[in-house]
Amino acid sequence: MKQNLAPLIQAIGHQFNKPELLELALTHRSHGNKNNERLEFLGDSIVNFLIAEDLYHRFPQAREGELSRLRARQVKGATLAEVAREFKLGDYLRLGSGELKSGGYRRESILADALEAVIGAIYLDAGMDVVRERVLGWFEPRLDAMTLSDTQKDPKTRLQEFLQSRQQPLPRYEVIHVEGEAHAQVFTVECVIEQLDYRPLGIGSSRRFAEQEAAEKALQALEVK
Repeated sequence: MKQNLAPLIQAIGHQFNKPELLELALTHRSHGNKNNERLEFLGDSIVNFLIAEDLYHRFPQAREGELSRLRARQVKGATLAEVAREFKLGDYLRLGSGELKSGGYRRESILADALEAVIGAIYLDAGMDVVRERVLGWFEPRLDAMTLSDTQKDPKTRLQEFLQSRQQPLPRYEVIHVEGEAHAQVFTVECVIEQLDYRPLGIGSSRRFAEQEAAEKALQALEVK
């Protein structure tokens, strides 16, 4: 990789002993067979564990369900993509020509997956203590802002209950696109609601995640708190 990665390394706060791990983490599957999917798999497990561990100590009175909902807000694709954008991670991604033309470096799912791959790369490069310090440092402002009042019901449930309370038709979720191989599919789902003149989109690694994201965007459009 010829691109200067120094600004990215400074932003994420880790100097790699094995720079090739970072390069691999930035390589999308559209670029070739040697890509970041395995690192993404590893990083996904690590970030879920680290956020769960922090929340366990941060909220000693919280029940299991509350902790699960708090964690879900931190590790969902939209949040991971936000963190990735803070690092300008998209500027450093290695994408195939098709993804480059379609603006893949801005796509939420690609950014979220790449951040997870970077987390996996840091773990392999320096171990759990280092990756814990880095990840919790990235998420600290978001974690500090959380309260148990954030453990509300998931977006699909909230949207359904909101519409039911107003005797409105329930939302429909339509899968409009699926890409990727069977083990690494990305779903794009539309949320269809009569009250909205457009259809909010959700993108996720499963249909359920995509539906939740679409429902969240519908709630925002309806100005439901």
